[in-house]
Amino acid sequence: QVQLVESGGGLVQAGGSLRLSCAASGRTFSRYVMGWFRQAPGKEREFVAGISWGGANTYYADSVKGRFTISRDNAKNTVYLQMNSLKPEDTAVYYCAAGMNMPPVSQKDFGSWGQGTQVTVSS
Repeated sequence: QVQLVESGGGLVQAGGSLRLSCAASGRTFSRYVMGWFRQAPGKEREFVAGISWGGANTYYADSVKGRFTISRDNAKNTVYLQMNSLKPEDTAVYYCAAGMNMPPVSQKDFGSWGQGTQVTVSS
């Protein structure tokens, strides 16, 4: 398994931007597909974005399409989530996850999870 540590969360006003990072341990990062998920208070955890091993293929939830961008740097063992035009409904704890299966969109296909980072968007 791979160890994951998220960073970059915080408080931002609606319309603002944040970039989340997820650093992975180990030398096999490029073998994992990666995903970002989020969980808002009182709600189930949901898929946000996913990316293939080399980064050529990306996937997004409809709610973030056009506003969020997932990317990865395999040389740095890091996956990113650039979040623009943030809305109050984006407020949640954001988790990154590592898996082996394509497409990287279903929680059940991810075996390693980070501890999460809080994103709060004020109106």
